[in-house]
Order: sequence, then C-alpha cells, then structure tokens
Amino acid sequence: MDLLQSYVEKSDDDEGQKPTSTSSAPSSPDSSPPRISLPSKTSAPKVDDTMLALTVAKTNRTLHKPIDPSQHVVGFNPTYDQLWAPIYGPAHPYAKDGIAQGMRNHKLGFVENAAIEPFIFDEQYNTFHKYGYAADPAASSGNNYVGDLEALQKNDGISVYNIPQNEQKKRKLERKKELKEDEELDDSGGDVDMSEVDNPASEEWLKKNRKSPWAGKKEGLQTELTEEQKKYAEEHAEKKAEKERGGGGDKAEHVTDKSTFHGKEEQDYQGRSWIAPPKDAKATNDHCYIPKRWVHTWSGHTKGVSAIRFFPKSGHLLLSAGMDNKVKIWDVFNSGKCMRTYMGHSKAVRDISFSNDGSKFLSAGYDKNIKYWDTETGKVISTFSTGKIPYVVKLNPDDDKQNILLAGMSDKKIVQWDMNTGQITQEYDQHLGAVNTITFVDNNRRFVTSSDDKSLRVWEFGIPVVIKYISEPHMHSMPSISLHPNSNWLAAQSLDNQILIYSTRERFQLNKKKRFAGHIAAGYACQVNFSPDGRFVMSGDGEGKCWFWDWKSCKVFRTLKCHEGVCIGCEWHPLEQSKVATCGWDGMIKYW
Repeated sequence: MDLLQSYVEKSDDDEGQKPTSTSSAPSSPDSSPPRISLPSKTSAPKVDDTMLALTVAKTNRTLHKPIDPSQHVVGFNPTYDQLWAPIYGPAHPYAKDGIAQGMRNHKLGFVENAAIEPFIFDEQYNTFHKYGYAADPAASSGNNYVGDLEALQKNDGISVYNIPQNEQKKRKLERKKELKEDEELDDSGGDVDMSEVDNPASEEWLKKNRKSPWAGKKEGLQTELTEEQKKYAEEHAEKKAEKERGGGGDKAEHVTDKSTFHGKEEQDYQGRSWIAPPKDAKATNDHCYIPKRWVHTWSGHTKGVSAIRFFPKSGHLLLSAGMDNKVKIWDVFNSGKCMRTYMGHSKAVRDISFSNDGSKFLSAGYDKNIKYWDTETGKVISTFSTGKIPYVVKLNPDDDKQNILLAGMSDKKIVQWDMNTGQITQEYDQHLGAVNTITFVDNNRRFVTSSDDKSLRVWEFGIPVVIKYISEPHMHSMPSISLHPNSNWLAAQSLDNQILIYSTRERFQLNKKKRFAGHIAAGYACQVNFSPDGRFVMSGDGEGKCWFWDWKSCKVFRTLKCHEGVCIGCEWHPLEQSKVATCGWDGMIKYW
C-alpha cells in the first residue's frame, strides 16, 4: 500500500510539471485517465488536384481534338466523331506508314470520299461556264451561290441539266426556223449576190456549202481495187483453194512412195530373203530377266521415234516409226544396222503394225494416210484414207482375216477396211473423242478401244454396237493398252501416272489390287508392255526412264535411264529373255 501511495504521488508531481491540455479535468484518483491528443489521419489516398484542374480547363479543347493514337489512357469520354476521326500527327506505333490496319481502304493509306458526287460537280462546273454562277461548295446548305448573281436571278437559278421543258421546246422551234430560212434563201437565190456565193470567205458561201456531218460518207465510195488489194485478194483465193484441196478438205496428202535397201544383198547364197528368220532362233529359257546394261544403239532417225515393233515370233528385225516421216527396219542379231528405209509419208508417222508373218506391215501418218507395205521389197501395196488422221492401226490377228484393217481416227470413229477390195466395210462410231488404241481380246472375237473421252469401249468384231462401256469419274485418258501374255488381263497406261489392270473376262472389271505407279507419264502416250512370260510390266516415262514392275507384287523392280527426253516406246524381245528395246524423242533406239 505504501508503494502504491508513493507511485500516485510521483505521478501527481509529474503532471504538475507538464502543461495539460485538459486543464479542466479533475485530478482525483476517481476521475478518468488523462487523454492524449494525436494528429488526425485519413485512410483515403492523396489526390493530386492539379491534373483535375488542367483537365477541366482543357475540356472544351479536347472535345474537338482527335485522340492521339500513341496515348494509352483516355481521361474523358470521347465522342463518336473523335473515335472515328482519321489519324493525324505522330505515326501509328504498330503500322509502317502510320495508319492502323483497320483504317486502310487504299494501298496508299486512308482515302476519304469526296463530299461532292461527280454528277453534281459536273452540273455546277458546266453551269458556271455557261451562266456564270454555281452553288458555293464551301456552304453547308445549297442556297449560297458564287459568281454572277444577276444572271442567277434572271435565269431563276436553273442549271444546265434542269432546263424547263417549255424552254427546250422554244429552242427546238428556233432551230427549225433557222434551218427553214436557210433553205429558202438557198432555193430563191434572188436576194443573194452571186459573187458572194462564189467567195469562200463570205457568209453566203458557208450557207450554200454547209453539209451535215454525214454528208462526206457517201462520197468517195471505192469502185475499183488498187493493185495491192487485187494482189492480196488473189493470194487469199489461192490459199483458200489450197486449203480445200489439202488439210481442210477430206483429201489426204500424197507423196511418191519410195524405199531404199541399205544391206549388202537382198538374198543370201541360198536364195533366202533378208527378212527370213534365222533357223536357229528359238527361246533358250522360259524365264525372263530384267536387263541391266545398254548393249546397242540404232541411230538413223533425224527426229524423234514414235513407235517400235519387233518382227513377229523371231524378233530378228526391229521396225521403227519416226517423226522424220520415215519408217526404218533394223537388223537385231547380226550387223545391227538399218536394213531398209520406207519413205511414203509427208508428215510424221504415228503408228506401225506387222502382219502375223511379218512379210507386210501397216503405217499410219499425220498426213492422213494409212499405207500397207511389203516388208521385203519396200513397195506400197495399198493406201487408205478417210481424210482424218489415223492414231492407231491394227490388222485382225486371225490368220484367215489378215486382209481386215482397223484404224482409230481423229474423228472419233474406228474404220474397218477390207484390203482386198479397198472398201470400208464397217464404221464403229460411238466414242466422243479421238480413238487412241485398239486391242483384240477373247480369241479375237472382241476388241477394246480407248479414246480421249476417258472411256473404254468393248465391241464385238464386225458389229458396231458397244457391248461394254467403262467410264468412271476418276478415269483418265488411256493412250496405250497392252494384253497380258495369258490373255486374261489388259494393262492400260492412265494419264494420272499409273498403269491400271482390267480383266478381259465377261465383265471387264478393274483389278483394284493391281496398280503400277511411280513413273511420270502424264501428257505422254508412253507404251506399256509385258515380258513374254508375263512376270514383269514395263513402261517408258516422260523423263526418259524405262520402268520395270513385278507383276505379282506390283513393286518397282528396276528403272533404267534410257533417253534424253521422253522414252515413248519399249518392247521386250520375243525370244531373248533379258533383252529390251526402247525408243525416245531424242531419235535413238536403244537395246538393253
């Protein structure tokens, strides 16, 4: 208690020394404890009023000023006009030429429409030049005018485009009146001084000699042709007549047929012909092998070679059709030289085909002729033409029908001739495009044709009715078709860079499991062929390669780079199992 008492006394002394802020408060122990006054604090953040004051001051100015595109914060509510105003001042930060992408409506930036339409501008322009007044372009309303205000009042403010109807009528009448007066003056001629009429400087002369703008057209009509025009007309008539005689008409072009023998002698010491097959030529093995190396080159064609055919059965001679209008036959077994050249076409030779025994062959050229040659003598036995280009020629493979010729023409027909009589015996006319191939199937009772119309058609031989028509949306044109040695399948070179296989049975179905691809043949009629044992499929391509595929697995077996340019044809030797001949547009025939 004593301690507490002393503490209270001590605190009283301290209070007596300090000046108290609450002097009126009692100092007894029963009264409330003394209050210390602290400086007041607010929890709200401090606001800088200067910005606010400036904003208020600038409000009127900013309301009409476009927004600066570089500023990130807008401290007021902008108007629609401000937001959509074109950008001025500093460049836009995200665009090269200072215009935001959304604002661009022209390759040079932002172009605003003119405030005045072209028609209105023309109207005011012409009115100003005619009457001397026009609407003031700077005025917002159309009541203000610039120019001659007296003329404006006099004309009641009309423009050149809105002349009143009565005014127009008045003008027409005035014009008519003037013309009448002039005519009367011309007719009467009484009041007019004749010397004035003859004077070109006078008004009377002008009135007398005035012509309508069309008056001169009737004058100076040419009655006789000039020398130059006569010459041109004659040349044109000659050309026209020539066209009718030649290319334009239904006549083919004729060239004298000749042939040159290049061998040593046409018969050997035993009297055998040079085309006779060697007695010892026979197949040594049934198995075919893919060629590996280049054995020989026959070069004699001055332009590309379009087709090659081995001599039937023996293959001791090779026939080639060239774009230099010539057909050549080459020795394969012995000298490897050209034996005979057949010249009878005036344009490139398109296709060739041997008869069954090889003693004769057919050639089709772009000169619209089909010629039937004697292989040995080089004489033309007969010539056929319909006036259209033959794209493919075939003899009926039956031995008793070797006189029947089929030709696929450029006019969508397949024409059948009897070569003994020279008469057309049948026309197969169903295709919608030029006929590209003819392939006999089913023991030569039927044949399959392909055309530029991207379809295959199957015909009974001698009956011009299609028995099977194959056309699918995915199909492409098939410029080359070859028959498998077992006669059950057709290989068709499709122009979408693949070889498709069709069955030759009743239904002629596409074999979807067999498809040979990898080569580039689009745009070229590259020939497709089989090895004699049917184990390999081969084809040329647009890059000069010859491709070999395995028939069973459809895999690429080998490719050989054969020619510069297109490798258009390839033939497997009928007897020698591993030898292949290829021809290309470089004019070479190569033996592999």
